Amino acid sequence: MSVHAFVFPGQGSQSVGMGLSLFEAFGTAREVFQEVDDALNQKLSELIFRGEPDELTRTENAQPALMAVSMATLRVLESEGGLKLPDVAALVAGHSLGEYSALAAAGSFGIAQTARLLRLRGQAMQRAVPAGEGGMAALLGVDLDQARAICETAAVLKVDGQPDRQEVLEVANDNGGGQVVVSGQLDAVKRAIEEARSRGVKRAVLLPVSAPFHCSLMRPAADEMAEALARADIAAPVVPVVANVTAAKATDPATIRDLLVRQVTGSVRWRESVQAMAAMGVDSIVELGAGKVLSGLVRRIDGNLAVKNAGTPDEIEALLKTL
Repeated sequence: MSVHAFVFPGQGSQSVGMGLSLFEAFGTAREVFQEVDDALNQKLSELIFRGEPDELTRTENAQPALMAVSMATLRVLESEGGLKLPDVAALVAGHSLGEYSALAAAGSFGIAQTARLLRLRGQAMQRAVPAGEGGMAALLGVDLDQARAICETAAVLKVDGQPDRQEVLEVANDNGGGQVVVSGQLDAVKRAIEEARSRGVKRAVLLPVSAPFHCSLMRPAADEMAEALARADIAAPVVPVVANVTAAKATDPATIRDLLVRQVTGSVRWRESVQAMAAMGVDSIVELGAGKVLSGLVRRIDGNLAVKNAGTPDEIEALLKTL
């Protein structure tokens, strides 16, 4: 019998129209979208289903929107298939904001609370660094050590006749399959792209993001989230969460609170998280929500893991036949 981990996507998986088929087909999905709309005092569902892509992609919208689609998917699995998370999943995990979806799925947060926390998280991240001062780049065809070496070199700003200046440039996501994302001050990120190319790296591209996520420049956002999470009610998850910053299981609410604060500035250790889940006996990864980004990464990290998706009525029907 398979041992499943349920995983939840992060920013970049959003697309206009995601979740609409669930909304139209299932009352339980409509209830989730309504709860998120009410929590944010905004018709976020209308933006998700029919909005402008640029507006949906804004961090403060994309984060609660992706969580809403993931939770609608889970609620439909529960209502239509009689699924109970602790009965079918040994672990949960999520990529960046997806960790909040994972915790909501496991009962640590309510949906409304998660939506409000993610809205604040998105706004705080945007506020932390003025537009145009930070950036992120994807390096393809590198391992973690190579990416760190590129960061170490490119972080140094050399100006003739002046002392070298150290700028912020750090590994933001170790996504696995030779994909590492770096984050920091924009000029340093651009130097990283040039450095990577000079080292023969397969591909190095600037990402279309509005802020340098998961690096020390996000410290002001981490401080805001620390205040918000200090006030938040966090229950012990019914299934352990594998945390981004440790790639290890967490179940204690105080620990989870600390990990979520650290996650804002810390690297997303997705490759190690997937490897850790496999080492704990997981042989099947189920991605719930929009897109198939994590499924693709998982396949490249460990080809022995079975990978399934659910984010539409047809996918839910197919998944229920296998669980």
